[in-house]
Amino acid sequence: MKRSRLSLIGLIAAAGLALAGCGSSSTGPAGSAPAGGQDTSLTDIQTSGVLKVGTEGTYKPFSFHASGNGELTGYDVEIISAVANKLGVKPNFQETQFDAIFAGLEAKRFDVIANQVSITDERKAKYEFSTPYTVSTGVIVTKADDNSITSFDSLKGKTTAQSLTSNWYKLAQQSGANVQAVEGWAQAITLLKQGRVDATINDKLTYLDQQKADHDQSIKIAAETSDKSLSAFAIRKGATSLTDAINKALGELQADGTLQKISQKYFDADVTK
Repeated sequence: MKRSRLSLIGLIAAAGLALAGCGSSSTGPAGSAPAGGQDTSLTDIQTSGVLKVGTEGTYKPFSFHASGNGELTGYDVEIISAVANKLGVKPNFQETQFDAIFAGLEAKRFDVIANQVSITDERKAKYEFSTPYTVSTGVIVTKADDNSITSFDSLKGKTTAQSLTSNWYKLAQQSGANVQAVEGWAQAITLLKQGRVDATINDKLTYLDQQKADHDQSIKIAAETSDKSLSAFAIRKGATSLTDAINKALGELQADGTLQKISQKYFDADVTK
């Protein structure tokens, strides 16, 4: 469920840098600073009155259109909108496929990415990140009446349902489970409830999203990973004044309960810290 895909991004970004090198180097586009110049990322946004936000628009419950073709909404959409309000500007959402979203940030089509971007060391080397606004774990989901699985060690010899392209498949294997391949979460839960597998591993946010919709009392979280996944807004390198302003806004929204309220709306839980 987390957005950790990086395919083609490096090639696109490299091409963009090569083209930029053919032009004048005296000044950069709005929001950038010439070599040794001043960071104007925040003042440029405040002057324009607009925060340009890159997002998918097809990633429920984080960024999606209500009823398929209605207003853009979602957990990430509401949080960045609240941040923009704190900055005294309006959000302008620009929808794009995830594989092109970082290239769009680098090309300055938008100022920030709001799309459940996981913080990784590779990305931190290329971009600035806000304070995380989503914290999640990996979870083992079992039938509600199954008490035989209480940890990842107890998956040894059990059968789990996993997508073979996910990190959860690797974790299931490392835990000694027999893995039955499925296409995704929905199929995994179906097999679990039918008793054809013992468990499935996935992101806790996926479980919470499903439970928000279905309130399924026949399944439960049996165990969680100790490692946590952090998601934050991605911002261009060098746009430190904007990053600092976003972090200040997030701190205020955390303190006044706004982040928790948005989280409860979409997950019936606080996933913000």
